[in-house]
Amino acid sequence: MEAILADVAVSMSEFKKNPAAVLRQANHRPVAVLNHNRAAFYMVEPRLFEAMMEELADQELYRKVASRLADKARAIEVGIDDT
Repeated sequence: MEAILADVAVSMSEFKKNPAAVLRQANHRPVAVLNHNRAAFYMVEPRLFEAMMEELADQELYRKVASRLADKARAIEVGIDDT
């Protein structure tokens, strides 16, 4: 069985009847829209989507920093006043 990664879930037919009502009833929580009892997609508010995108960007930046720190032997020392 596939995990549903939301506290709120609705069927596709219920969602199609009134998407705005589903969003309103979710009360700012993500909604799993199900097709044959499997998640077809998740609906999230823009605020949450933006936070998710920022988190992904932060994780990518962390990986890049960690990679560069692991290769400190190639680093070049510079002074703050060097131009």
